[in-house]
Amino acid sequence: MRFPGIRGFGVLAAAALASGLLPATVAMAAPAECAVSDEMVAAGNYWVANGTNLAAPDWQNATFHVGNLALVRTTGQSNHKTLPWAQANNYQLPADPKRPFFPDNQAAGEAYLDLYTYFHPEISLESIRTRIKDEVASVQAGHRDYWNYVDALNMAMPSFARMSLIDHDPSYLDAMQQLFSYSEHKLFNEFTGLWYRDARFKGSGVFWSRGNGWALAALTKVLQVLPADDPRRPEYLRVFKKMASTLALVQRRDGFWNSDLLNPWDHGGPESSGTAFFTFGIGWGVNAGILDATRFRPVVDKAWTALSAKALQPSGLVGYVQPVGDRPATAKPADTAAYGVGAFLLAGQQVAKLQGCSAS
Repeated sequence: MRFPGIRGFGVLAAAALASGLLPATVAMAAPAECAVSDEMVAAGNYWVANGTNLAAPDWQNATFHVGNLALVRTTGQSNHKTLPWAQANNYQLPADPKRPFFPDNQAAGEAYLDLYTYFHPEISLESIRTRIKDEVASVQAGHRDYWNYVDALNMAMPSFARMSLIDHDPSYLDAMQQLFSYSEHKLFNEFTGLWYRDARFKGSGVFWSRGNGWALAALTKVLQVLPADDPRRPEYLRVFKKMASTLALVQRRDGFWNSDLLNPWDHGGPESSGTAFFTFGIGWGVNAGILDATRFRPVVDKAWTALSAKALQPSGLVGYVQPVGDRPATAKPADTAAYGVGAFLLAGQQVAKLQGCSAS
Protein backbone atom coordinates (compact mmCIF):
# COMPACT_ATOMS: atom_id res chain seq x y z
CA MET A 1 0.00 0.00 0.00
CA ARG A 2 1.30 3.45 -0.85
CA PHE A 3 0.84 6.11 1.74
CA PRO A 4 -0.90 9.16 0.20
CA GLY A 5 1.46 11.92 -0.82
CA ILE A 6 4.64 9.79 -0.76
CA ARG A 7 6.11 8.97 -4.12
CA GLY A 8 9.32 7.85 -5.71
CA PHE A 9 12.41 9.50 -4.35
CA GLY A 10 10.43 11.12 -1.58
CA VAL A 11 9.75 7.69 -0.08
CA LEU A 12 13.39 6.67 -0.22
CA ALA A 13 14.61 9.94 1.21
CA ALA A 14 12.07 9.92 4.00
CA ALA A 15 12.93 6.32 4.79
CA ALA A 16 16.62 7.04 4.90
CA LEU A 17 16.10 10.07 7.09
CA ALA A 18 13.77 8.22 9.46
CA SER A 19 16.32 5.45 9.91
CA GLY A 20 19.33 7.72 10.19
CA LEU A 21 20.96 6.43 7.00
CA LEU A 22 21.38 9.87 5.47
CA PRO A 23 21.97 13.30 6.94
CA ALA A 24 18.93 15.54 7.16
CA THR A 25 20.33 17.87 4.50
CA VAL A 26 19.88 15.28 1.74
CA ALA A 27 16.80 15.31 -0.55
CA MET A 28 13.25 16.23 0.35
CA ALA A 29 14.32 19.68 1.52
CA ALA A 30 11.30 21.92 1.99
CA PRO A 31 11.33 25.44 0.55
CA ALA A 32 13.73 27.76 2.36
CA GLU A 33 10.97 30.18 3.42
CA CYS A 34 8.85 27.79 5.43
CA ALA A 35 7.95 28.84 8.94
CA VAL A 36 5.72 25.79 9.36
CA SER A 37 8.65 23.48 8.69
CA ASP A 38 10.80 25.25 11.26
CA GLU A 39 8.01 25.17 13.83
CA MET A 40 7.44 21.46 13.33
CA VAL A 41 11.14 20.66 13.65
CA ALA A 42 11.41 22.75 16.81
CA ALA A 43 8.47 20.94 18.40
CA GLY A 44 9.71 17.48 17.49
CA ASN A 45 13.26 18.15 18.60
CA TYR A 46 12.15 19.57 21.94
CA TRP A 47 10.02 16.53 22.72
CA VAL A 48 12.64 13.90 21.90
CA ALA A 49 15.20 15.81 23.99
CA ASN A 50 12.97 16.66 26.95
CA GLY A 51 9.90 14.44 26.81
CA THR A 52 8.94 11.87 29.42
CA ASN A 53 8.36 8.12 29.28
CA LEU A 54 9.59 7.86 25.69
CA ALA A 55 10.07 4.09 25.47
CA ALA A 56 6.67 2.44 25.87
CA PRO A 57 4.54 1.39 22.87
CA ASP A 58 1.53 3.09 24.42
CA TRP A 59 -1.10 5.35 22.85
CA GLN A 60 0.68 8.52 23.90
CA ASN A 61 3.98 7.63 22.25
CA ALA A 62 2.16 6.14 19.27
CA THR A 63 0.42 9.47 18.65
CA PHE A 64 3.74 11.28 18.84
CA HIS A 65 5.44 8.91 16.40
CA VAL A 66 2.63 9.12 13.85
CA GLY A 67 3.14 12.89 13.99
CA ASN A 68 6.90 12.49 13.95
CA LEU A 69 6.76 10.64 10.64
CA ALA A 70 4.47 13.35 9.31
CA LEU A 71 7.29 15.74 10.23
CA VAL A 72 9.76 13.72 8.13
CA ARG A 73 7.45 13.67 5.13
CA THR A 74 6.75 17.38 5.42
CA THR A 75 10.15 18.85 6.23
CA GLY A 76 12.67 16.30 4.97
CA GLN A 77 14.28 16.33 8.41
CA SER A 78 14.40 13.53 10.98
CA ASN A 79 15.29 13.25 14.63
CA HIS A 80 15.96 9.53 14.09
CA LYS A 81 13.68 8.35 16.90
CA THR A 82 10.68 6.52 15.46
CA LEU A 83 12.32 3.49 13.87
CA PRO A 84 14.56 2.79 16.91
CA TRP A 85 11.49 3.13 19.16
CA ALA A 86 9.56 0.59 17.10
CA GLN A 87 12.55 -1.76 16.87
CA ALA A 88 13.08 -1.62 20.64
CA ASN A 89 9.46 -2.65 21.09
CA ASN A 90 9.84 -5.40 18.47
CA TYR A 91 6.77 -4.00 16.68
CA GLN A 92 4.57 -5.41 19.42
CA LEU A 93 1.31 -4.04 20.77
CA PRO A 94 0.73 -3.85 24.51
CA ALA A 95 -1.34 -6.77 25.78
CA ASP A 96 -3.92 -6.98 28.55
CA PRO A 97 -5.40 -10.48 29.00
CA LYS A 98 -8.37 -8.99 30.84
CA ARG A 99 -9.11 -6.62 27.94
CA PRO A 100 -7.68 -8.27 24.84
CA PHE A 101 -9.24 -5.72 22.46
CA PHE A 102 -8.76 -2.55 24.50
CA PRO A 103 -8.38 0.08 21.76
CA ASP A 104 -5.66 2.11 23.51
CA ASN A 105 -3.40 -0.93 23.18
CA GLN A 106 -3.80 -0.93 19.39
CA ALA A 107 -2.59 2.63 18.79
CA ALA A 108 1.06 1.69 18.24
CA GLY A 109 -0.03 -0.31 15.20
CA GLU A 110 -0.62 2.91 13.28
CA ALA A 111 2.99 4.01 13.78
CA TYR A 112 4.24 0.57 12.74
CA LEU A 113 2.07 0.79 9.62
CA ASP A 114 3.59 4.18 8.76
CA LEU A 115 7.05 2.64 9.05
CA TYR A 116 5.89 -0.29 6.91
CA THR A 117 5.20 2.10 4.03
CA TYR A 118 8.92 2.94 4.07
CA PHE A 119 10.59 -0.31 4.99
CA HIS A 120 8.41 -3.30 4.14
CA PRO A 121 8.83 -6.24 4.18
CA GLU A 122 11.29 -5.91 7.05
CA ILE A 123 8.72 -4.23 9.33
CA SER A 124 6.72 -6.90 11.15
CA LEU A 125 2.97 -6.39 11.25
CA GLU A 126 2.21 -9.71 12.93
CA SER A 127 1.23 -8.22 16.28
CA ILE A 128 -1.33 -5.82 14.85
CA ARG A 129 -2.49 -8.39 12.27
CA THR A 130 -3.10 -11.03 14.93
CA ARG A 131 -4.92 -8.55 17.17
CA ILE A 132 -7.19 -7.41 14.35
CA LYS A 133 -7.94 -10.93 13.13
CA ASP A 134 -8.87 -11.99 16.64
CA GLU A 135 -11.06 -8.93 17.08
CA VAL A 136 -12.75 -9.53 13.73
CA ALA A 137 -13.63 -13.03 14.92
CA SER A 138 -15.02 -11.60 18.13
CA VAL A 139 -17.12 -9.06 16.24
CA GLN A 140 -18.42 -11.79 13.97
CA ALA A 141 -19.43 -13.68 17.12
CA GLY A 142 -21.59 -10.71 18.12
CA HIS A 143 -19.32 -8.56 20.29
CA ARG A 144 -19.48 -5.00 18.98
CA ASP A 145 -19.05 -2.77 22.01
CA TYR A 146 -15.25 -2.44 22.22
CA TRP A 147 -15.21 1.14 20.92
CA ASN A 148 -17.39 2.49 23.73
CA TYR A 149 -15.44 5.72 24.28
CA VAL A 150 -14.65 8.22 21.57
CA ASP A 151 -10.85 8.02 21.88
CA ALA A 152 -11.13 4.42 20.66
CA LEU A 153 -11.92 5.55 17.13
CA ASN A 154 -8.44 7.03 16.66
CA MET A 155 -6.66 4.28 18.59
CA ALA A 156 -7.96 1.41 16.46
CA MET A 157 -9.94 2.47 13.40
CA PRO A 158 -7.06 3.57 11.12
CA SER A 159 -5.22 0.27 11.58
CA PHE A 160 -8.33 -1.72 10.64
CA ALA A 161 -8.67 0.24 7.41
CA ARG A 162 -5.00 0.05 6.45
CA MET A 163 -4.51 -3.60 7.34
CA SER A 164 -7.57 -4.50 5.28
CA LEU A 165 -5.89 -3.00 2.21
CA ILE A 166 -2.55 -4.66 2.94
CA ASP A 167 -4.07 -8.10 3.55
CA HIS A 168 -6.80 -7.72 0.90
CA ASP A 169 -9.27 -8.85 3.54
CA PRO A 170 -12.67 -7.08 3.48
CA SER A 171 -13.66 -8.70 6.78
CA TYR A 172 -11.52 -6.12 8.57
CA LEU A 173 -13.57 -3.29 7.05
CA ASP A 174 -16.82 -5.10 7.83
CA ALA A 175 -15.80 -5.42 11.48
CA MET A 176 -14.60 -1.82 11.55
CA GLN A 177 -17.97 -0.67 10.26
CA GLN A 178 -19.85 -2.64 12.91
CA LEU A 179 -17.64 -1.28 15.68
CA PHE A 180 -17.99 2.27 14.34
CA SER A 181 -21.76 1.96 14.01
CA TYR A 182 -22.01 0.93 17.64
CA SER A 183 -19.99 3.97 18.70
CA GLU A 184 -21.91 6.28 16.41
CA HIS A 185 -25.26 5.09 17.72
CA LYS A 186 -24.18 5.44 21.35
CA LEU A 187 -22.03 8.58 21.27
CA PHE A 188 -22.61 10.76 18.20
CA ASN A 189 -25.09 13.59 18.68
CA GLU A 190 -26.75 14.35 15.35
CA PHE A 191 -28.14 17.69 16.50
CA THR A 192 -24.75 19.17 17.36
CA GLY A 193 -22.58 17.11 15.03
CA LEU A 194 -20.32 16.29 17.96
CA TRP A 195 -19.39 13.23 20.01
CA TYR A 196 -19.88 12.53 23.70
CA ARG A 197 -16.74 11.11 25.26
CA ASP A 198 -18.61 8.06 26.57
CA ALA A 199 -22.06 7.02 27.78
CA ARG A 200 -21.67 8.85 31.10
CA PHE A 201 -21.88 12.19 29.28
CA LYS A 202 -24.80 11.40 26.98
CA GLY A 203 -27.40 14.15 27.20
CA SER A 204 -25.13 16.31 29.35
CA GLY A 205 -24.26 18.94 26.76
CA VAL A 206 -20.56 18.36 27.49
CA PHE A 207 -18.58 17.80 24.32
CA TRP A 208 -14.89 17.39 25.06
CA SER A 209 -12.52 19.01 22.60
CA ARG A 210 -9.80 16.35 22.54
CA GLY A 211 -12.38 13.57 22.45
CA ASN A 212 -13.88 15.10 19.33
CA GLY A 213 -10.35 15.62 18.06
CA TRP A 214 -9.74 11.89 18.32
CA ALA A 215 -12.92 11.24 16.33
CA LEU A 216 -12.10 13.72 13.57
CA ALA A 217 -8.53 12.43 13.34
CA ALA A 218 -9.80 8.86 13.00
CA LEU A 219 -12.21 9.77 10.22
CA THR A 220 -9.51 11.76 8.45
CA LYS A 221 -7.06 8.86 8.52
CA VAL A 222 -9.65 6.34 7.32
CA LEU A 223 -10.86 8.61 4.52
CA GLN A 224 -7.25 9.05 3.39
CA VAL A 225 -6.90 5.35 2.63
CA LEU A 226 -10.40 3.97 2.03
CA PRO A 227 -11.13 3.40 -1.67
CA ALA A 228 -13.41 5.98 -3.25
CA ASP A 229 -15.99 3.35 -4.16
CA ASP A 230 -16.11 1.67 -0.75
CA PRO A 231 -19.75 1.53 0.38
CA ARG A 232 -18.82 2.55 3.93
CA ARG A 233 -17.15 5.77 2.85
CA PRO A 234 -20.27 7.98 2.45
CA GLU A 235 -21.23 7.66 6.11
CA TYR A 236 -17.73 8.42 7.35
CA LEU A 237 -17.66 11.42 5.02
CA ARG A 238 -21.07 12.61 6.21
CA VAL A 239 -19.99 12.57 9.85
CA PHE A 240 -16.65 14.21 8.97
CA LYS A 241 -18.37 17.08 7.16
CA LYS A 242 -20.96 17.53 9.87
CA MET A 243 -18.25 17.74 12.51
CA ALA A 244 -16.26 20.22 10.44
CA SER A 245 -19.28 22.47 9.98
CA THR A 246 -19.97 22.59 13.71
CA LEU A 247 -16.32 23.11 14.58
CA ALA A 248 -16.06 26.04 12.21
CA LEU A 249 -18.95 27.69 14.05
CA VAL A 250 -17.60 27.18 17.57
CA GLN A 251 -13.95 28.09 17.05
CA ARG A 252 -12.83 30.74 19.50
CA ARG A 253 -11.79 34.21 18.41
CA ASP A 254 -8.18 33.44 19.35
CA GLY A 255 -8.10 30.45 17.00
CA PHE A 256 -8.25 27.73 19.64
CA TRP A 257 -11.22 25.55 20.44
CA ASN A 258 -12.43 25.51 24.00
CA SER A 259 -11.84 22.35 26.01
CA ASP A 260 -15.62 22.22 26.50
CA LEU A 261 -16.66 22.91 22.93
CA LEU A 262 -20.09 24.41 23.52
CA ASN A 263 -19.42 26.15 26.82
CA PRO A 264 -16.86 28.96 26.57
CA TRP A 265 -17.13 29.63 30.32
CA ASP A 266 -16.02 26.11 31.27
CA HIS A 267 -12.20 25.96 31.35
CA GLY A 268 -12.11 28.94 29.03
CA GLY A 269 -8.38 29.15 28.31
CA PRO A 270 -6.38 27.88 25.33
CA GLU A 271 -6.17 24.11 24.76
CA SER A 272 -3.87 22.84 22.05
CA SER A 273 -4.42 19.09 21.68
CA GLY A 274 -8.03 19.29 20.52
CA THR A 275 -7.20 22.38 18.47
CA ALA A 276 -4.34 20.58 16.73
CA PHE A 277 -6.43 17.54 15.84
CA PHE A 278 -9.15 19.79 14.41
CA THR A 279 -6.53 21.69 12.40
CA PHE A 280 -5.23 18.38 11.05
CA GLY A 281 -8.67 17.10 10.05
CA ILE A 282 -10.10 20.31 8.61
CA GLY A 283 -6.79 21.10 6.93
CA TRP A 284 -6.82 17.72 5.23
CA GLY A 285 -10.43 18.26 4.17
CA VAL A 286 -9.46 21.50 2.42
CA ASN A 287 -6.36 19.94 0.84
CA ALA A 288 -8.40 17.00 -0.43
CA GLY A 289 -11.13 19.21 -1.90
CA ILE A 290 -13.70 17.74 0.49
CA LEU A 291 -14.27 20.99 2.39
CA ASP A 292 -14.84 24.35 0.73
CA ALA A 293 -11.62 26.35 0.92
CA THR A 294 -13.39 29.71 1.08
CA ARG A 295 -15.18 28.70 4.25
CA PHE A 296 -12.67 26.43 5.95
CA ARG A 297 -9.21 27.73 4.99
CA PRO A 298 -9.58 30.73 7.34
CA VAL A 299 -10.49 28.33 10.15
CA VAL A 300 -7.27 26.40 9.60
CA ASP A 301 -5.14 29.53 9.24
CA LYS A 302 -6.50 31.02 12.46
CA ALA A 303 -6.00 27.76 14.33
CA TRP A 304 -2.40 27.40 13.14
CA THR A 305 -1.63 30.97 14.18
CA ALA A 306 -2.88 30.09 17.67
CA LEU A 307 -0.88 26.86 17.78
CA SER A 308 2.36 28.27 16.39
CA ALA A 309 2.30 31.69 18.06
CA LYS A 310 0.92 30.82 21.49
CA ALA A 311 1.04 27.06 22.13
CA LEU A 312 4.52 26.65 20.61
CA GLN A 313 6.99 28.36 22.89
CA PRO A 314 10.47 29.65 21.96
CA SER A 315 12.07 26.53 23.45
CA GLY A 316 10.04 24.27 21.15
CA LEU A 317 7.70 23.12 23.93
CA VAL A 318 4.12 22.70 22.73
CA GLY A 319 2.14 24.01 25.68
CA TYR A 320 -1.49 24.27 26.74
CA VAL A 321 -1.93 20.50 26.23
CA GLN A 322 -4.66 19.28 28.53
CA PRO A 323 -3.25 16.44 30.66
CA VAL A 324 -4.57 12.89 30.32
CA GLY A 325 -8.27 12.84 31.14
CA ASP A 326 -11.73 12.04 29.91
CA ARG A 327 -13.50 15.41 30.03
CA PRO A 328 -12.85 19.14 29.67
CA ALA A 329 -10.16 20.57 31.95
CA THR A 330 -7.80 23.51 32.18
CA ALA A 331 -4.49 23.46 30.34
CA LYS A 332 -1.56 25.55 31.54
CA PRO A 333 1.17 27.13 29.39
CA ALA A 334 3.78 24.52 30.43
CA ASP A 335 1.45 21.51 30.11
CA THR A 336 2.72 19.27 27.33
CA ALA A 337 2.49 15.61 26.37
CA ALA A 338 3.49 13.22 23.61
CA TYR A 339 0.00 13.16 22.12
CA GLY A 340 -0.17 16.96 22.04
CA VAL A 341 3.13 17.18 20.17
CA GLY A 342 2.02 14.46 17.76
CA ALA A 343 -1.22 16.31 17.09
CA PHE A 344 0.72 19.55 16.51
CA LEU A 345 2.93 17.80 13.95
CA LEU A 346 -0.05 16.30 12.13
CA ALA A 347 -1.64 19.75 12.00
CA GLY A 348 1.58 21.24 10.65
CA GLN A 349 1.68 18.64 7.90
CA GLN A 350 -1.66 19.81 6.51
CA VAL A 351 -0.91 23.50 6.99
CA ALA A 352 2.37 23.10 5.10
CA LYS A 353 0.50 21.50 2.21
CA LEU A 354 -2.00 24.34 2.18
CA GLN A 355 0.87 26.82 2.02
CA GLY A 356 2.68 24.92 -0.73
CA CYS A 357 5.45 24.35 1.76
CA SER A 358 5.69 20.57 2.02
CA ALA A 359 8.49 18.33 0.79
CA SER A 360 6.11 15.43 0.04
